Amino acid sequence: MKTTKQAVSFLSNGITLAAHLYLPETPAGGALVVGHPGTAVKEQTAGLYAQLLAEKGFITLAYDAAYQGASGGFPRGLEDPAQRVEDIRAAVSCLQALPAADPERIGVLGICASGGYAVAAAATDHRIKAVGAVSAADIGRQFRNGGDGRQSPDVIMGMLDMAAADRLAVARGAEPGAFPLFPAEEQARAMGLHVYEGWKYYCTDQGQHPRSAKAFQWKSVELIAGFDAFRFADLIAPRPLLMITGSEAVTAWMTEAAIAAAKAPKTHHIIDGATHVELYYKQPHVDAAVEKLGEFFSENL
Repeated sequence: MKTTKQAVSFLSNGITLAAHLYLPETPAGGALVVGHPGTAVKEQTAGLYAQLLAEKGFITLAYDAAYQGASGGFPRGLEDPAQRVEDIRAAVSCLQALPAADPERIGVLGICASGGYAVAAAATDHRIKAVGAVSAADIGRQFRNGGDGRQSPDVIMGMLDMAAADRLAVARGAEPGAFPLFPAEEQARAMGLHVYEGWKYYCTDQGQHPRSAKAFQWKSVELIAGFDAFRFADLIAPRPLLMITGSEAVTAWMTEAAIAAAKAPKTHHIIDGATHVELYYKQPHVDAAVEKLGEFFSENL
């Protein structure tokens, strides 16, 4: 189906968010908010999924989260889970206000960190009628336990110490500090496939974008460490939840935690052979995920 893409914007807690609205020639399947991974922008995997789902008849909205990309908000590179959840709610409001969209047929798709944020947002926002996630990550668990769940507790403790030191420096007149999100290539290789494929996506021509975040403010650590995206996942029911992971994704344990916390109707769908990051861009894995998502949202919106 033919689609058009429009640049739009909307407010989230007073912050202007930049977005792309994808309109199918003949809208027929409800409207979807599409969130991006934590460091990403709308031109990357969120835009890819938004485009492919629009071709299936859904109105889709992909946006840059506050404090990064083309969206507003200072300081740049602040990852605030509460604001990220509010961004999703604000995007729902944007879609509800569209004349072409049915305000009672709004769903949310989150990818990676926004998969966790989508679960948290839907728990208390009844306007969200169906929730989908691809390679979902709870950023709190990611920072506390690592992508594979095996990280030493010393890592997050050390990061919290650094965040506290940054607070003291700011109190003494310094500018807030930030920490890099991606290691050098050699170190990324040494840290295993999950870290290396993330480095390749965000730091090479495979998927990089000049506006994607390469560093987070130290304040982010304090906000992230105490966040639990799946704490109230049970409140989503009786609205449906679909979570998609790759069979080779080391992060699948986080989706399993969300599914365990949620009530029916809930589905954990596995794409054979795919890793966490391969579901961002690689075929035929993306098409397989989009096909499942299309069926799910068509049935439930």
